[in-house]
Amino acid sequence: MSIFKIAEIGINHNGDLSICKKLIDASKNAGFDAVKFQKRDINQVYTQELLNSPRTSPWGTTQRDQKEGLEFDESEFKEIDLYCKEKKIEWFASAWDLNSQSFLRKFNCKYNKVASAMIVYEDLLHMIADEKKHTFISTGMSEYKDIDKAVEIFNKASCSFELMHTVSTYPMRDEDANLNLIKTLRDRYKCNIGYSGHESGLAISYAAAALGISSLERHVTLDRTMYGSDQAASIEPNGMQNLIGAIKKIEAAMGDGVKSLTEREKPVAEKLRAHLNWKI
Repeated sequence: MSIFKIAEIGINHNGDLSICKKLIDASKNAGFDAVKFQKRDINQVYTQELLNSPRTSPWGTTQRDQKEGLEFDESEFKEIDLYCKEKKIEWFASAWDLNSQSFLRKFNCKYNKVASAMIVYEDLLHMIADEKKHTFISTGMSEYKDIDKAVEIFNKASCSFELMHTVSTYPMRDEDANLNLIKTLRDRYKCNIGYSGHESGLAISYAAAALGISSLERHVTLDRTMYGSDQAASIEPNGMQNLIGAIKKIEAAMGDGVKSLTEREKPVAEKLRAHLNWKI
């Protein structure tokens, strides 16, 4: 089984469809299988006090200005849907509230995503599981009891899923990666385990790929210096190309784990053991 590769555009489009399309193009060209977005009803996710508080951004002087500036509406998501169909790449999104999950039902996305922040939102988990679409469940900021409950909900609904090992810091320090947890989660929950990375660089993602993950998600950007809280933990187009190329090599290199004298080794063995009169 090959690793399912997800380019997390998230909110790195900065509310600009032209940037969004360039990120879709870069993801497709690099070899990702899907692009992912985020969807929020900001009046459900944030308090009015926070929305009215000051924040200077490209969109204005309040938190509301910034949050609204980062949200695509239905017409924009329709354009994204058509563009991804044209480019032949899947897209889906993580909803942060019930209204947003209802909104996403307007589109025939093949997958769902539970963001790490939402793994404790049981009403949302039930709503997603009831759709019976394969779901990627990120496990950042959680304890076993939270993951246990999410797994119980999806199993009870007979909805296919995989967990994604995640550390929710942006960017994540290398020493916090705890990649050995991938095996722990696989043993505990008897399901496929992916990796959603927020680190700078690519080495940890390479290591995760060698640990038998079923999916890999990385935030992507056109330029890490752009405005936005996720940009620094994202990879640029060249990094995207390097990541996918390396993952393909890692997958090919893993093999079947069976020791044998390979066909390519046989002539070398006969040559180097000729003085021993050794024959296959």
